[in-house]
Amino acid sequence: MYSTQTRWAEDADSYDASDLQSNSYDYFASNYGTADSYHDSELHSSSEPTNAADVIAVTPRGGSHRIPAPPSAMKGRAAVLAVAAGAIVAAGQAVIDHGPSSSNTSEEVALAAGAAPAAPGIAATAVPQAANFAADTATAVSPSSAPQILNVANPVDLSQFNDILAKGQRFSEERAAREAAARRPLFVLPAAGTYTSNFGSRWGVLHAGVDIANSIGTPIVAVADGKVIDAGPASGFGMWVRLQHADGTITVYGHIDSTNVTVGQEVMAGDQIARMGNRGFSTGPHLHFEVHLPGENKIDPLPWLASRGISLGPELD
Repeated sequence: MYSTQTRWAEDADSYDASDLQSNSYDYFASNYGTADSYHDSELHSSSEPTNAADVIAVTPRGGSHRIPAPPSAMKGRAAVLAVAAGAIVAAGQAVIDHGPSSSNTSEEVALAAGAAPAAPGIAATAVPQAANFAADTATAVSPSSAPQILNVANPVDLSQFNDILAKGQRFSEERAAREAAARRPLFVLPAAGTYTSNFGSRWGVLHAGVDIANSIGTPIVAVADGKVIDAGPASGFGMWVRLQHADGTITVYGHIDSTNVTVGQEVMAGDQIARMGNRGFSTGPHLHFEVHLPGENKIDPLPWLASRGISLGPELD
């Protein structure tokens, strides 16, 4: 039996298709009228007699006469359009970049390489990329872009810097000497030993200095900076060394065994000038030390040394 329910179902299918195309309620109304009038006309115009049992009541849909299009259908159409547009753009870009020679399909590339046809997804991606990479490599190693040997300048001749290096070395040595001299004391003890005799009269004659006793060969040093004015034999002392200092004072070192300096040599406080001995009129190895102020004025060395921070210690005979 051809029932109203069956007709409604058929019309509902045709409604869905037409509504997706026109998306207009007026189109539906012009063809089918309102839902209420359609129900009545269909019920009364059926060519076959109907029984009350065959008629199925249709529940109203709350006044809604339009069935909205499913969202999934619209999304599917948008996706298809996007894929098609992307394919067209990619094909145009390939034609611009590679020209007619790059229009080979994935199957042609695979057959040219002597390989079996691959799956569509693999043939469409991996093979063209490999072919493009090979083309780029061939372009990269062209003669115009091949590595070139650059001209290297000749090594610089460093001999021109020898004078500069020598001057720098001398300057460094001189500066080190000046710094060492600045750290040295201005006055030092002339010799290590025992203070055995003071300044004064002895055996009826003036003993014009002090004696410091020690073994032969004990170093004797300059008591202050000065210039050597005598170095060698001397009457009564056997051998001596005399130094003249900046203020005109002269210091005498007598009874020495040997000398380490020559006349005219400049020495500094603490430089070794001789070795202790027992020459001349001497009762044992010792240093006889005198201080002469300008004008041959001999003075007691003890106060002179003490004023310069030097002490000989207690006198021992």
